[in-house]
Amino acid sequence: MFFLSFSLPNFHFHAVTAYDILRTRGVPLGKRDYEGRLRTRPA
Repeated sequence: MFFLSFSLPNFHFHAVTAYDILRTRGVPLGKRDYEGRLRTRPA
């Protein structure tokens, strides 16, 4: 419960903030850099 209610939202906030800061500084990041690789086959 702690993971879903506190840790995961906190991590998501910091990941999005870092992504936004890098984008505003001109780092060429795109949607795929934020989302990661698309997994179409089971591991």
